Amino acid sequence: MHMSAARILAPILLLAALAACTTGGSAPPPTTGPGSPPFDTVSRTTEQGGRFIALVGPRNQHAEPFLGVPGTNIYALRSWIDTRSGETAHQLYVAESYAGAERNWNTARDTQGQSLRFVEISKNEITCERGCSYVEEFAAAVPEARLRESTGGLTVAFSAKSGENKTIAVPGDLVRRQLAAVDEARAALPKVTASIR
Repeated sequence: MHMSAARILAPILLLAALAACTTGGSAPPPTTGPGSPPFDTVSRTTEQGGRFIALVGPRNQHAEPFLGVPGTNIYALRSWIDTRSGETAHQLYVAESYAGAERNWNTARDTQGQSLRFVEISKNEITCERGCSYVEEFAAAVPEARLRESTGGLTVAFSAKSGENKTIAVPGDLVRRQLAAVDEARAALPKVTASIR
């Protein structure tokens, strides 16, 4: 009974942690700049007193940097591992800056047209002095089985209330690198939790 309760509670706790991680200050660091990790590495941090391991993959451009500002218009794979249960959640994170009417990104689908859970993270007005510009952060939750099937590349199509569409194609090497980091982190967990997926 105790084990079954743990299996039920673990995903709930992981989702709660993800919600906390995706509000305010959770964006991956800029692609370049002083103190930023190398562009080809998966960074690893611990959150909530070591309860979760956060793995953020290399940051890549999905469009030209907005007004030439480094670290804008990027995407990255992100994973969180619950160190107690071994439960893991994955996201394709996107930050987009643009000028014009608000886009309000709100849906995500895979290449088979299957809906992925859309995660709205933040939307901020940059300026409205000479026409408005905004920055939106959002993500698609990617089931682990889907990520592991995508070692040749992962493609997610996002759409917005404004009618805009954006397709993010994550190269297979980035998916493989992310999964290798996840597997390495899981292998370091105690055997009791590392075996639960």
